[in-house]
Amino acid sequence: MVATSDTLSTQGFHKSLLQGLALTYISFIVLLPLSVIFLEASKRSWQELWQVITAPVAVEAYKLSFGAALLAALINSVFGVILAWILVRYEFPGRRLADGLVDLPFAMPSVVAGIALVSLYGSGGVLGHYLDPGTFLGNSLRSLGIQQVNLTSSVVGVVFAKVFVTLPFVVRTVQPVLMEIEPEVEEAAHILGANAWQTFWRVIFPQLLPAILTGFTLAFARAVGEYGVVLIISGNIPYETMISSVYIYRRLEQYDYSGATAVAIVLLMFSLVILICTNLLQWWSRRYEN
Repeated sequence: MVATSDTLSTQGFHKSLLQGLALTYISFIVLLPLSVIFLEASKRSWQELWQVITAPVAVEAYKLSFGAALLAALINSVFGVILAWILVRYEFPGRRLADGLVDLPFAMPSVVAGIALVSLYGSGGVLGHYLDPGTFLGNSLRSLGIQQVNLTSSVVGVVFAKVFVTLPFVVRTVQPVLMEIEPEVEEAAHILGANAWQTFWRVIFPQLLPAILTGFTLAFARAVGEYGVVLIISGNIPYETMISSVYIYRRLEQYDYSGATAVAIVLLMFSLVILICTNLLQWWSRRYEN
Protein backbone atom coordinates (compact mmCIF):
# COMPACT_ATOMS: atom_id res chain seq x y z
CA MET A 1 0.00 0.00 0.00
CA VAL A 2 2.85 2.38 0.78
CA ALA A 3 4.47 1.73 -2.56
CA THR A 4 1.18 2.26 -4.32
CA SER A 5 0.57 5.53 -2.47
CA ASP A 6 4.09 6.73 -3.31
CA THR A 7 3.55 5.84 -6.94
CA LEU A 8 0.25 7.71 -7.07
CA SER A 9 1.83 10.67 -5.32
CA THR A 10 4.72 10.72 -7.82
CA GLN A 11 2.34 10.49 -10.76
CA GLY A 12 0.25 13.32 -9.33
CA PHE A 13 3.38 15.46 -8.90
CA HIS A 14 4.50 14.80 -12.47
CA LYS A 15 1.00 15.59 -13.77
CA SER A 16 0.90 18.88 -11.85
CA LEU A 17 4.40 19.74 -13.06
CA LEU A 18 3.47 19.12 -16.69
CA GLN A 19 0.27 21.12 -16.34
CA GLY A 20 2.17 24.01 -14.79
CA LEU A 21 4.79 23.86 -17.53
CA ALA A 22 2.11 23.90 -20.24
CA LEU A 23 0.31 26.83 -18.61
CA THR A 24 3.57 28.76 -18.20
CA TYR A 25 4.53 28.18 -21.82
CA ILE A 26 1.12 29.28 -23.10
CA SER A 27 1.25 32.35 -20.86
CA PHE A 28 4.61 33.52 -22.19
CA ILE A 29 3.86 32.72 -25.82
CA VAL A 30 0.18 33.73 -26.07
CA LEU A 31 -1.36 35.40 -23.03
CA LEU A 32 1.35 37.94 -22.15
CA PRO A 33 1.77 39.30 -25.72
CA LEU A 34 -2.01 39.65 -26.06
CA SER A 35 -2.21 41.41 -22.70
CA VAL A 36 0.42 43.92 -23.82
CA ILE A 37 -1.77 44.80 -26.83
CA PHE A 38 -4.57 45.93 -24.52
CA LEU A 39 -2.05 47.69 -22.25
CA GLU A 40 -0.62 49.66 -25.16
CA ALA A 41 -4.08 50.61 -26.42
CA SER A 42 -5.06 51.84 -22.96
CA LYS A 43 -2.52 54.68 -23.22
CA ARG A 44 -5.07 56.63 -25.26
CA SER A 45 -8.58 57.60 -24.36
CA TRP A 46 -11.54 55.57 -25.57
CA GLN A 47 -12.68 58.43 -27.80
CA GLU A 48 -9.30 58.58 -29.54
CA LEU A 49 -9.20 54.83 -30.00
CA TRP A 50 -12.72 54.84 -31.40
CA GLN A 51 -11.72 57.50 -33.93
CA VAL A 52 -8.81 55.33 -35.06
CA ILE A 53 -10.90 52.16 -35.23
CA THR A 54 -13.74 53.81 -37.14
CA ALA A 55 -11.62 55.98 -39.44
CA PRO A 56 -12.84 55.71 -43.07
CA VAL A 57 -9.56 54.21 -44.27
CA ALA A 58 -9.69 51.63 -41.45
CA VAL A 59 -13.31 50.72 -42.22
CA GLU A 60 -12.47 50.21 -45.89
CA ALA A 61 -9.52 48.04 -44.85
CA TYR A 62 -11.85 45.92 -42.68
CA LYS A 63 -14.30 45.50 -45.53
CA LEU A 64 -11.57 44.38 -47.93
CA SER A 65 -9.88 42.08 -45.42
CA PHE A 66 -13.04 40.30 -44.34
CA GLY A 67 -14.74 40.37 -47.74
CA ALA A 68 -11.73 39.01 -49.62
CA ALA A 69 -11.14 36.41 -46.88
CA LEU A 70 -14.76 35.27 -47.09
CA LEU A 71 -14.62 34.97 -50.87
CA ALA A 72 -11.29 33.13 -50.77
CA ALA A 73 -12.60 30.69 -48.17
CA LEU A 74 -15.72 30.03 -50.25
CA ILE A 75 -13.65 29.42 -53.39
CA ASN A 76 -11.36 26.99 -51.58
CA SER A 77 -14.34 25.28 -49.94
CA VAL A 78 -15.61 24.35 -53.39
CA PHE A 79 -12.38 23.55 -55.17
CA GLY A 80 -10.78 22.12 -52.03
CA VAL A 81 -13.47 19.44 -51.86
CA ILE A 82 -13.03 18.70 -55.57
CA LEU A 83 -9.26 18.45 -55.19
CA ALA A 84 -9.54 16.27 -52.09
CA TRP A 85 -11.99 13.99 -53.91
CA ILE A 86 -9.63 13.59 -56.86
CA LEU A 87 -6.60 12.91 -54.66
CA VAL A 88 -8.46 10.30 -52.58
CA ARG A 89 -10.63 8.54 -55.14
CA TYR A 90 -8.48 8.47 -58.30
CA GLU A 91 -5.12 7.01 -59.18
CA PHE A 92 -3.15 8.94 -61.81
CA PRO A 93 0.49 9.64 -62.65
CA GLY A 94 1.88 12.34 -60.38
CA ARG A 95 -0.82 11.98 -57.72
CA ARG A 96 1.70 11.87 -54.88
CA LEU A 97 3.42 14.96 -56.29
CA ALA A 98 0.10 16.80 -56.56
CA ASP A 99 -0.78 15.76 -53.02
CA GLY A 100 2.54 17.13 -51.76
CA LEU A 101 2.13 20.41 -53.64
CA VAL A 102 -1.08 21.11 -51.72
CA ASP A 103 1.06 21.82 -48.65
CA LEU A 104 3.40 24.19 -50.51
CA PRO A 105 1.61 27.37 -49.31
CA PHE A 106 2.32 26.20 -45.75
CA ALA A 107 6.06 25.84 -46.37
CA MET A 108 6.69 28.71 -48.81
CA PRO A 109 7.58 32.09 -47.25
CA SER A 110 4.87 34.64 -47.95
CA VAL A 111 7.26 37.10 -49.57
CA VAL A 112 8.54 34.43 -51.96
CA ALA A 113 4.96 33.49 -52.85
CA GLY A 114 4.09 37.13 -53.49
CA ILE A 115 7.06 37.64 -55.79
CA ALA A 116 6.22 34.44 -57.66
CA LEU A 117 2.59 35.46 -58.18
CA VAL A 118 3.52 38.96 -59.35
CA SER A 119 6.17 37.59 -61.72
CA LEU A 120 3.66 35.18 -63.22
CA TYR A 121 0.29 36.94 -63.15
CA GLY A 122 1.15 40.59 -62.61
CA SER A 123 1.20 43.32 -65.22
CA GLY A 124 4.06 42.49 -67.57
CA GLY A 125 4.44 39.03 -66.02
CA VAL A 126 4.89 35.74 -67.85
CA LEU A 127 1.12 35.28 -68.16
CA GLY A 128 -0.11 38.63 -66.95
CA HIS A 129 1.21 40.58 -69.95
CA TYR A 130 -1.45 38.90 -72.08
CA LEU A 131 -4.01 40.88 -70.08
CA ASP A 132 -2.31 44.25 -70.50
CA PRO A 133 -4.05 47.03 -72.46
CA GLY A 134 -3.35 46.65 -76.16
CA THR A 135 -3.33 42.88 -76.18
CA PHE A 136 -6.16 40.96 -77.82
CA LEU A 137 -7.28 39.28 -74.60
CA GLY A 138 -6.96 42.44 -72.56
CA ASN A 139 -8.97 44.51 -75.05
CA SER A 140 -11.60 41.78 -75.31
CA LEU A 141 -12.14 41.69 -71.54
CA ARG A 142 -12.30 45.46 -71.33
CA SER A 143 -14.85 45.57 -74.14
CA LEU A 144 -17.02 43.37 -71.90
CA GLY A 145 -16.73 45.87 -69.07
CA ILE A 146 -14.06 43.98 -67.11
CA GLN A 147 -11.48 46.60 -66.23
CA GLN A 148 -9.43 45.01 -63.42
CA VAL A 149 -7.94 42.01 -65.18
CA ASN A 150 -4.42 42.13 -63.74
CA LEU A 151 -3.69 40.77 -60.30
CA THR A 152 -1.40 43.57 -59.18
CA SER A 153 -2.94 46.58 -57.43
CA SER A 154 -6.48 45.20 -57.63
CA VAL A 155 -9.08 43.56 -55.44
CA VAL A 156 -8.79 40.51 -57.70
CA GLY A 157 -5.15 40.24 -56.68
CA VAL A 158 -6.01 40.44 -52.99
CA VAL A 159 -8.54 37.62 -53.32
CA PHE A 160 -6.14 35.54 -55.42
CA ALA A 161 -3.39 35.93 -52.82
CA LYS A 162 -5.71 34.81 -50.04
CA VAL A 163 -6.90 31.85 -52.13
CA PHE A 164 -3.28 30.80 -52.58
CA VAL A 165 -2.36 30.86 -48.88
CA THR A 166 -5.57 29.10 -47.73
CA LEU A 167 -5.57 26.30 -50.31
CA PRO A 168 -4.43 23.48 -47.96
CA PHE A 169 -6.97 24.01 -45.18
CA VAL A 170 -10.11 22.58 -46.76
CA VAL A 171 -8.19 19.88 -48.66
CA ARG A 172 -6.41 18.59 -45.57
CA THR A 173 -9.57 18.76 -43.46
CA VAL A 174 -11.75 16.89 -45.96
CA GLN A 175 -9.22 14.27 -47.06
CA PRO A 176 -9.23 12.14 -43.87
CA VAL A 177 -13.04 12.07 -43.82
CA LEU A 178 -13.16 10.94 -47.46
CA MET A 179 -10.64 8.22 -46.75
CA GLU A 180 -12.81 6.87 -43.92
CA ILE A 181 -15.94 6.60 -46.08
CA GLU A 182 -16.15 2.97 -47.21
CA PRO A 183 -16.73 2.37 -50.95
CA GLU A 184 -19.42 -0.13 -49.94
CA VAL A 185 -21.59 2.79 -48.80
CA GLU A 186 -21.63 4.24 -52.31
CA GLU A 187 -22.18 0.80 -53.83
CA ALA A 188 -25.18 0.25 -51.58
CA ALA A 189 -26.63 3.61 -52.65
CA HIS A 190 -26.18 2.70 -56.32
CA ILE A 191 -27.82 -0.69 -55.77
CA LEU A 192 -30.80 1.08 -54.20
CA GLY A 193 -31.19 3.17 -57.36
CA ALA A 194 -29.35 6.40 -56.54
CA ASN A 195 -27.35 8.04 -59.31
CA ALA A 196 -23.93 9.65 -58.81
CA TRP A 197 -25.29 13.07 -57.80
CA GLN A 198 -27.87 11.65 -55.43
CA THR A 199 -25.21 9.46 -53.81
CA PHE A 200 -22.96 12.45 -53.27
CA TRP A 201 -25.56 14.86 -51.93
CA ARG A 202 -27.53 12.42 -49.78
CA VAL A 203 -24.86 9.97 -48.63
CA ILE A 204 -21.39 11.52 -48.85
CA PHE A 205 -21.98 15.26 -48.45
CA PRO A 206 -23.67 15.01 -45.01
CA GLN A 207 -20.57 13.21 -43.74
CA LEU A 208 -18.26 15.80 -45.31
CA LEU A 209 -20.19 18.87 -44.15
CA PRO A 210 -18.63 19.18 -40.66
CA ALA A 211 -15.13 18.91 -42.15
CA ILE A 212 -15.97 21.40 -44.90
CA LEU A 213 -17.27 23.91 -42.37
CA THR A 214 -14.19 23.46 -40.19
CA GLY A 215 -11.88 23.88 -43.20
CA PHE A 216 -13.84 26.95 -44.30
CA THR A 217 -13.50 28.53 -40.86
CA LEU A 218 -9.76 27.84 -40.70
CA ALA A 219 -9.23 29.18 -44.22
CA PHE A 220 -11.25 32.28 -43.41
CA ALA A 221 -9.25 32.95 -40.24
CA ARG A 222 -5.95 32.45 -42.07
CA ALA A 223 -7.02 34.73 -44.92
CA VAL A 224 -8.03 37.54 -42.56
CA GLY A 225 -4.54 37.62 -41.05
CA GLU A 226 -2.55 37.23 -44.26
CA TYR A 227 0.08 39.93 -44.79
CA GLY A 228 3.14 39.00 -46.85
CA VAL A 229 1.59 37.89 -50.15
CA VAL A 230 -1.05 40.63 -50.13
CA LEU A 231 1.56 43.27 -49.29
CA ILE A 232 3.43 42.54 -52.52
CA ILE A 233 0.56 41.87 -54.89
CA SER A 234 -2.10 44.39 -53.83
CA GLY A 235 -0.30 47.71 -54.27
CA ASN A 236 -1.62 48.79 -50.83
CA ILE A 237 -3.74 51.66 -52.15
CA PRO A 238 -5.80 53.29 -49.35
CA TYR A 239 -9.58 52.92 -49.80
CA GLU A 240 -8.99 50.43 -52.63
CA THR A 241 -6.53 47.58 -52.01
CA MET A 242 -5.17 48.17 -48.50
CA ILE A 243 -6.03 45.41 -46.02
CA SER A 244 -6.13 45.76 -42.24
CA SER A 245 -2.73 44.12 -41.65
CA VAL A 246 -1.01 46.60 -43.94
CA TYR A 247 -2.95 49.47 -42.36
CA ILE A 248 -1.64 48.39 -38.93
CA TYR A 249 1.92 48.27 -40.24
CA ARG A 250 1.62 51.76 -41.72
CA ARG A 251 0.49 53.16 -38.39
CA LEU A 252 3.49 51.49 -36.79
CA GLU A 253 5.73 53.20 -39.36
CA GLN A 254 4.23 56.48 -38.14
CA TYR A 255 5.09 55.48 -34.53
CA ASP A 256 1.38 55.41 -33.69
CA TYR A 257 1.63 52.28 -31.57
CA SER A 258 -1.61 52.89 -29.69
CA GLY A 259 -3.55 53.39 -32.93
CA ALA A 260 -1.99 50.29 -34.45
CA THR A 261 -2.85 48.19 -31.41
CA ALA A 262 -6.42 49.51 -31.44
CA VAL A 263 -6.94 48.20 -34.96
CA ALA A 264 -5.10 45.03 -33.99
CA ILE A 265 -7.59 44.50 -31.15
CA VAL A 266 -10.43 44.58 -33.69
CA LEU A 267 -8.75 41.79 -35.64
CA LEU A 268 -7.96 39.94 -32.41
CA MET A 269 -11.57 39.99 -31.24
CA PHE A 270 -12.71 38.80 -34.62
CA SER A 271 -10.11 36.01 -34.52
CA LEU A 272 -11.42 34.93 -31.11
CA VAL A 273 -14.92 34.69 -32.55
CA ILE A 274 -13.57 32.55 -35.39
CA LEU A 275 -11.72 30.35 -32.89
CA ILE A 276 -14.91 29.81 -30.89
CA CYS A 277 -16.81 28.95 -34.07
CA THR A 278 -14.09 26.49 -35.07
CA ASN A 279 -14.23 24.74 -31.69
CA LEU A 280 -18.02 24.56 -31.88
CA LEU A 281 -17.81 23.06 -35.36
CA GLN A 282 -15.27 20.50 -34.20
CA TRP A 283 -17.52 19.61 -31.24
CA TRP A 284 -20.46 19.27 -33.61
CA SER A 285 -18.34 17.10 -35.91
CA ARG A 286 -17.42 14.73 -33.09
CA ARG A 287 -21.03 14.61 -31.94
CA TYR A 288 -22.12 13.86 -35.51
CA GLU A 289 -19.58 11.05 -35.80
CA ASN A 290 -20.76 9.51 -32.53
